[in-house]
Amino acid sequence: MPLSVDLLENTHEVNNQPALLENFNLFETDTALCQSVQREGGEWAMPALHEAGALAGSAESIALGFAANDNPPSLRTHDRYGRRIDEVRFHPAYHQLMARAIDQGLHASPWTDPRPGAHVARAAGYYLHTQVEAAHGCPITMTFAAIAALRHQPDLYQHWAPGVLSREYDPRNIPAHQKHGLTIGMAMTEKQGGSDVRSNSTWAEPVDQSGPGKAYRLIGHKWFVSAPMCDAFLVLAQAPGGLSCFLLPRWRPDGSKNPLQLQQLKLKMGNVANASSETELRGALAWMVGEEGKGVRTILDMVSMTRYDCMIGSSAGMRQALIQAIHHCSQRRAFGARLTDQPLMQNLLADLALESEAAMTMTLRLSRAMDNQHDQHERLLARILTPVGKYWICKRTPQHAYEAMECIGGSGVMEDCIMPRLFRESPVNAIWEGSGNIQCLDVLRVAQRDPESLQAMFGELNLAAGGNRHLDQAIKQLQQELRDTTAIEYRARTLVDQMALALQASLLVRHAPAAVADAFCGSRLAQRGLHNYGALPHGSHCREIIQRAWPHD
Repeated sequence: MPLSVDLLENTHEVNNQPALLENFNLFETDTALCQSVQREGGEWAMPALHEAGALAGSAESIALGFAANDNPPSLRTHDRYGRRIDEVRFHPAYHQLMARAIDQGLHASPWTDPRPGAHVARAAGYYLHTQVEAAHGCPITMTFAAIAALRHQPDLYQHWAPGVLSREYDPRNIPAHQKHGLTIGMAMTEKQGGSDVRSNSTWAEPVDQSGPGKAYRLIGHKWFVSAPMCDAFLVLAQAPGGLSCFLLPRWRPDGSKNPLQLQQLKLKMGNVANASSETELRGALAWMVGEEGKGVRTILDMVSMTRYDCMIGSSAGMRQALIQAIHHCSQRRAFGARLTDQPLMQNLLADLALESEAAMTMTLRLSRAMDNQHDQHERLLARILTPVGKYWICKRTPQHAYEAMECIGGSGVMEDCIMPRLFRESPVNAIWEGSGNIQCLDVLRVAQRDPESLQAMFGELNLAAGGNRHLDQAIKQLQQELRDTTAIEYRARTLVDQMALALQASLLVRHAPAAVADAFCGSRLAQRGLHNYGALPHGSHCREIIQRAWPHD
C-alpha cells in the first residue's frame, strides 16, 4: 500500500530540544558576579552593567559574534595602483562589536574616570562583553593596557592620549591626526626568540638625537603582531643602549605610509575574528618610550594589564560555557528525567559552576587591588596575584570548555552552536602574554625580589583562617613548601597551583555560600593531585550550586 503524502512530509515531531539561549540578561542572571561587583567597590556601576548585560545577551549581539567569526579578516597589501596600503578588512559585525566595546569605555574607563571601583566596573563590563565574542577583545585590551606604558613618556602620552581615550571607534586606515578615535597594538615576538624578547634582533637607529621621546628608524621583523589594523604599536627593538620600547604609528606625521609592512595574516585555530600578522620593519619611524635599554621594564606595565585581561577573558569563557551547559541540561530529558535532575550530571554541572565562580571571584579581587594601588598591601597583592591568576585561570579553561561541550553532546560540536568557538578560544589566553611556565617563573621572581608580596598573599589567605579545615591545612602546607627552596624552579607549577587554589578557596570561604565554599575546598584542597570535573565529595549541595550559577531556569 503506498505511503500518504502527509506521512512523507512529516517523518517525525521535533521535541526534547532546548530553546535557543538568547534575549536574557548576562549580568542579572549571574548572582556571583553581581555580588562581587558590589563587594569589590563597583556598586555605582550596577545600572550600566544591567544595560550591558541585556545588550550582551540579546539575539542581535549573539548573531554579531557568529557573523564576525564566520567572516574572518583579510589582508590587502597594495591598492589598485600598486601603492602599499597594508589594510586589514573586517566584516561589519566585527566593527559593530568594536564600536560597542569602545562606547562602553572597555578600552579606557579606569583612565578617563579613575574613581574607586573603576577597574572593578570595567572588568565586569569586559567579562560580559567578551562572552559574546572574545577575539575583538584583543585590540580593546591592548589599547587599555598601552596607557600604562605610554605614561613613561609624558610628551608622547599627551599627544596620543586624547585619541586613545576617545569613546569613538574609527576603523579607517588613515593617519592618526585625521581620526576621531585610536587603537594601539603590540609587537614584541620575533622568530628566533618567542617569549625570550631579549634575543630580539630588530634594531633602532636615531633619526637625529637619541634618548627618550626621540625619533628612531626601526629595521627588522616581528613574527606576531597583535591587531595589525591598530593605529600605532608598542614595539621592542635594540637601540645602541640596549633593548628599548618604541611607539610606532602606521602613518608618518607627514601623511605618508610608515614602512611597517604586513607580510601575511596568521591562520589561527582560535581568536579567528581578530587579525594577527607577520611584519617587516623597513626603516619604520618610531619614538622611544621610557629610558633607553629599559624596554622590558617599560612594556611590562602594558603586559601586566594584558595578563589581567587574560584572566577576565578566560573567566568569561568559563561562564558562557557553563550557562550553555546548564541551559541545555535543564531542558533536555534522557532516561526518563531531565539531565539536571540526574545525580551524576548534577555533580558535573556543579563542579563546572564552582570553577567558574572561583575564577571570576579571583579576577574581581585583583580588580579591587588595582583600584587601590596607593595601599601597600593591595599593590603587593596585585603583583603576585597577576601571574598566579593568569597562569591558573587560563590553564583551567580548556578542560572546562571541553566538559561543558560534552554536557551538550553532539549538538555542542556543531558550528551553529557557540561551544566550538569557546573551545577553540579556550587555549589562547594560556599561551598569549606569556605561557604557563613564564607565569610560574615570574611568581618565583616576585617572591625572591619582593618577599613582601608573599606576605601580602598570606595576609589575604589568613583572612579566612578557621573558616574551613581543608583551607587551614592547605595554607600551612603552602608555607612549608615555600620554605623549601630545593629544586624550586622544577616545582614551580606545583607551588603556583597551590597558591591559586588557596587564594580562590579563601575568597569563596569568606564570600560565597557554604555550599559553594565547602564543595570547592573539599574537592580541590582535601585531595591533593589532579582534579577531574564531576568528582565532588559526597554530600555536596549540587542543586543549590547549580541554581546559584543559573537562576534563569
